[in-house]
Amino acid sequence: GMATPRKAGIPLGVMKVLDPRQLKPDSTETERILTVLDETIVKLEITRLIPRITSSLERYARMLGPEITSSLLEHQKLSMEIQHLLTSPGDEKSIRAAEKRLKCSLRNILRLFLANPLLYHGLKYEVRVRESPADVFIKAFMEFRDFTLERLLTTPEEEKEKIQFMKDISLRVEKNTETISALRGELAGVIQTRDEEVSRKDKTIENLKTSMEDLAKNCKADIRLIMKEGEKQQKEDEEASQDRCARLKQDIQHLGTQFNALVLEHRASELVLRKEKCKAEKEIQKWVQKYDKDMTEKQTIYEEVQAVYNEEKEQLSLLMEKHAMLLQEYTQIEEERRMLKEKEEEAAREEARRNNAATCIQAFWKGYLVRSIYKSKLKKGKGKGKGK
Repeated sequence: GMATPRKAGIPLGVMKVLDPRQLKPDSTETERILTVLDETIVKLEITRLIPRITSSLERYARMLGPEITSSLLEHQKLSMEIQHLLTSPGDEKSIRAAEKRLKCSLRNILRLFLANPLLYHGLKYEVRVRESPADVFIKAFMEFRDFTLERLLTTPEEEKEKIQFMKDISLRVEKNTETISALRGELAGVIQTRDEEVSRKDKTIENLKTSMEDLAKNCKADIRLIMKEGEKQQKEDEEASQDRCARLKQDIQHLGTQFNALVLEHRASELVLRKEKCKAEKEIQKWVQKYDKDMTEKQTIYEEVQAVYNEEKEQLSLLMEKHAMLLQEYTQIEEERRMLKEKEEEAAREEARRNNAATCIQAFWKGYLVRSIYKSKLKKGKGKGKGK
């Protein structure tokens, strides 16, 4: 699936960054950093839930258990105490002491929740919290975590290749945009010139039609005048009248011939303009097809990159689920180790008490023996004295 984007011109460094397999931490330091960031996100989400839980503590008391419930009650009391101290003028030392106790209480609550991840996940979907500035901060911190992971897994050379690739893409898009703008400008100019030419031709044809109509009207008026004069002077000017009518008919035919010639001429001009228009439309269609082809190729590249991103995101989700399971197992193992250590320490203390008791008994017994021997010697000494 990565061969097609590589053919499209994506650098090898960029492909390496986009490869989902590169999301696996490659060093212990990276894993530690991500663990700290993930734990911080969990603590932030728990802290966000605490006010809502304390406001309905009776509802969640059975789920939380006695230890967490009592800690939350104590935390609520400390919060109310600090609010009272802040609203009323008081000693700064008392406020700092109360804040210190509140911080210790919060750390203790977070420790209890982190010791029971299943409880936290259950409350996360059970407790309904309204949106607040804390959500924006948590979202920003998650984005910071993803950004940190990307930076940790990206070498300086790959970062440079990625930046250069994005610059090349931007330059190509800008160049294509400029080309399209120039072509659209040329197209608008051609269309405007064509429209002006057609308008000018239409005006010329309209003027010619008006002239022909005026000429026809004038001819009809002359004919009527001639007919009137012919009626008056029918006998005297019959031959002259006939000659004049014949001449006028010839003039009409000549004007008709000129009109037909002009019509043919304008039809030829119109045909040339139509051909130019057709040529311009074909050229426009050609550029539009080229633009569609380029945009289709770019859309294909974008869809392939988007598919890689989706796959990468799914793998990240699987890794997060695995991390949560491993964290739960690690917590259980740590708890078992702690209990085993406490048993060993208790056994060691019991052994020490037994050794101390044995030492005391031995010392007492040795003292008793020494006193017994000393008393027996004193008795023997007194007996010898009496005998003498």
